[in-house]
Amino acid sequence: MRKSGFPHPSKDILQTRGAKLKEKRLVLCITGSVAAVKCPEIARQLMRCGAEVFAVLSPMAQKIIHPYLMEWATGNPVVTELTGGIEHVTLAGAQKEKADLILVAPATANTISKIALGVDDTTVTSVASTAFGSGTPIVIVPAMHESMYQHPVLEENIRKLKTLGVTFVGPRIEEGKAKIAGTEEIVEAVVSKFYACGDLAGTKILVTAGPTLEYLDPIRVITNKSSGLMGIEVAREALWRGAEVTVIFGPGTASPPEGARIIRVETTAEMYEAVISELKSRKYDAIVATAAAADWTPVKQYDYKVPTRKAPSLDVKLKATPKIIDVARRTSPQAFLVPFKAEYNVSDSELVERAFKRLKDSNADLIVANDIARKDVGFNVETNEVFIVDKKRRVIHISLRTKREVAKNLIDLIAAKVKAR
Repeated sequence: MRKSGFPHPSKDILQTRGAKLKEKRLVLCITGSVAAVKCPEIARQLMRCGAEVFAVLSPMAQKIIHPYLMEWATGNPVVTELTGGIEHVTLAGAQKEKADLILVAPATANTISKIALGVDDTTVTSVASTAFGSGTPIVIVPAMHESMYQHPVLEENIRKLKTLGVTFVGPRIEEGKAKIAGTEEIVEAVVSKFYACGDLAGTKILVTAGPTLEYLDPIRVITNKSSGLMGIEVAREALWRGAEVTVIFGPGTASPPEGARIIRVETTAEMYEAVISELKSRKYDAIVATAAAADWTPVKQYDYKVPTRKAPSLDVKLKATPKIIDVARRTSPQAFLVPFKAEYNVSDSELVERAFKRLKDSNADLIVANDIARKDVGFNVETNEVFIVDKKRRVIHISLRTKREVAKNLIDLIAAKVKAR
C-alpha cells in the first residue's frame, strides 16, 4: 500500500469533464472477466466527472489485471483481500464515511449469482453483501459468454437482484458474447443514480430507430448501414430525464437502453404498422423518428431463394415505401414531431433547404438533418454532425460530437417545447 502523504498525480484528472460526481465516493468492484481490462478506463472516466474511486479486486480479477494498475488509475490504495482492517465494512458499512455507490464491473455469472444468494467468499461479494445491509446503491455490469448469460438460473438471479433495487447496465450481445457495456453508458448509469433529471417526468416519447429490411427473397434483402445508435442515445437521454419511452427498433446493432419499452420490427411495413398501433393506443407527447427506414421495396418478393447459376442476371423493380412520419402526423396531430433526414455529399445550405422542405411536407415541428458522406457522421459511427431546423427555418448547427451529446442537445429543445405547450 502506498505510504506517501503527497497527492497522487493520477488525481490531476478529477473534474476535467465536469462535477456531476464531485464529492461522491465510488467503489469499483472488479471480478475475473477478461473485460476487467476496461476498468482503468472506467475508473478514470468516473474521476473526470469528479468521483473518488476505490478499487476492490477479487482473486480471479488479480490474475487478469494487476492491483498496481488500478492504484495508478484511481490514485487510491486497492483492496485485494479482507484483513483486520475490515475493508468491506470500511467501504460499504453503515457508517458516515461509507461509499455512495458500489459498481460491480465487470460482473461474472459466478459473482452475480453469489450476490443474489448472499454468498460472501471474495472481497467483491463481501462488499456487495455489506452494501445491501447499509442501503448503499449497487450497479452491476455483466460480462460473460452469451450462453452463460442465458442460463435460466442466472436470469432468475438477475430478476431477483432487480427486485432488490440493483441496477443492471448492459450487456451488449455481440459475437456470441454478453460483452461489457460501453464506458460512457456505465458512467451515465452511475450519474443517473444521483442526478436523474426530471424535466421530462410524466411525458411519453416514441422513438423509431435502426434500419429496416426489404426482402427480395427469404435470404436477400435491401437495407442500409444504420446501427440505430442515434435513436438509442435519444431514448437513453429521454429516459434519464424522466420520460416514459417506447422504442420501435429495426434490426440495428446498437443495444436498446434498459428501462425503455422495446418493440422489435424488421421491415418498413412492420415499422409503419407498429407506429400506427402505438399512436392509436397511447397518447404520446413527442415522436422522434430517427429510424433509417428503407425508402424502396421490391415490387415482387420471391418466396424461394432465387438461383444464380440459372439466372446470371435479375431485374428488380422497386416501389416506394410509405412515409412513416406522414402517418405519424395524421394519427397523432398533437404530438411534437421530430423526424431525421439523411443526405449524401451536399452543401450545408442544400442540406438545410432539403430538410426544411421535408419539414413543411410532413408538418413536423423540428427536423434533424445530416450528411452521411462526411467523415465520422451518420451510420455505424459513434459521432454525428447535424443541423436542426424549425418551422420558421431557424437553424441550429451541432458540430461533430458523440451521438449522446447530440441527443442531449436535441432533447433539450424537445423538453422546452413540450413543457411550453
